[in-house]
Amino acid sequence: MTHPDRRFWFVLGGILVAALVVRVVFVQTVARHDDGFYDAFYYELQADANADGQWFQVPALSDLAPGPAADHPPLTALVLTPIAVVKRTGNQIFMRYATVLFGLGTVFVIGLLGREVGGVRVGWVAAAIAAVYPYLWVNDGLIMSESLAALLTVTAVLLAYRLARSRAVGVAVALGAVCGLAALTRAELVLLAPLFVLPIALRDRQSRPAIERWRPAGIVVGVTVAVLVPWIAWNTVRFDRPVLISTNEGIALAGSSCDEAFYGGGTGLTGLTCLSDPPAGVDQSVASAEYRVDAVRYISDNLGRYPAVLASRVGRTWSVFRPFDMLGFNEGEGRPRWVTALGLWFYYPLLLLAVGGVILMIRAARSVWPLVVPAIVVTLGVIPAFGQTRFRVPAEPSLVVLAAVALVWIVGRVGRVGRVGSAGAGRATLADPVSAEVT
Repeated sequence: MTHPDRRFWFVLGGILVAALVVRVVFVQTVARHDDGFYDAFYYELQADANADGQWFQVPALSDLAPGPAADHPPLTALVLTPIAVVKRTGNQIFMRYATVLFGLGTVFVIGLLGREVGGVRVGWVAAAIAAVYPYLWVNDGLIMSESLAALLTVTAVLLAYRLARSRAVGVAVALGAVCGLAALTRAELVLLAPLFVLPIALRDRQSRPAIERWRPAGIVVGVTVAVLVPWIAWNTVRFDRPVLISTNEGIALAGSSCDEAFYGGGTGLTGLTCLSDPPAGVDQSVASAEYRVDAVRYISDNLGRYPAVLASRVGRTWSVFRPFDMLGFNEGEGRPRWVTALGLWFYYPLLLLAVGGVILMIRAARSVWPLVVPAIVVTLGVIPAFGQTRFRVPAEPSLVVLAAVALVWIVGRVGRVGRVGSAGAGRATLADPVSAEVT
């Protein structure tokens, strides 16, 4: 290992220690006292039910009728199940620290991704931002899917860059596997695989034969499907209606297709008061289908309002429409108001820097598409559901890395001005800090 390599890992290790401290303090002082009733309750109970041998059955402590359960994609509850098996009491705090480990993994991979796209300094800056960015660490103390989704998504982005560079079969297999696991964490992430590989397949059409261009894409998509097939096949056997990844889409559609979510201050949000009681004596797949019918009927009756609602969902997710509504909304999901407010102070400068990072990478002729894919997936995912800042968590690592690209350029530009003086400062180019540093 060369000296620059040792230095990179040493600094990244220090950043990880700082990230761990931030997350442990949040868990010990805030998150461990959270006892709200939201999705975290499902993941905890489902892991406990799995540990009792009731694999993905409706948890006994819930108010729902017994039967097969696929309220959410399975991976989050599945990775928490070993904790429920080993720790029969006090499961919750250990599950919170499992999500802390996912968060540390995200910071680590963000550092690697930053180095991949912009060099060592970009890697360090990106990891440092991720260590203290509230919209990342707040999820790492909650028993939710966001931390795992962020880790898998940023890993997929890193592998997508390496696949574009090498087109190696092993990298394609790894990318497909990670994309499949991401889809088993949040359903909309099933779009990652095709969006990552399409530019690879379409690039170099003049210089590469079609089979050479499409082979990596076929491997990625094929492996992604192979990872999903066991869960889909099992759902086919145990539910009355087809269930691909989860039964939650019916509730999400119906809960965001009512007057409360279409008109007034709640436009673009969701509300459980919009939901009717599920049909008695049916499983989740049938209930979900009924909810979808209700949602489609309501949308058809209010079609003129639908474009504005879709825009508000996207706007809420990206904090450009009524962002302060999220202070109260997030509080109901274990995120204190002060954390959401602090996150906004971080987010807006980060977003502006990320836009600058995109411009810099384009000017430097560096591929930016893999970093943009998570934002596209997040946006497409909220269009049929509702707007919520936690839904953009899989795209936050990309924002961090792009912002780091811009920050490194700004610091390099200022340093160049200081060294050369005003007479020679104007010769710096946008590409310099991005393309000149080779790891």
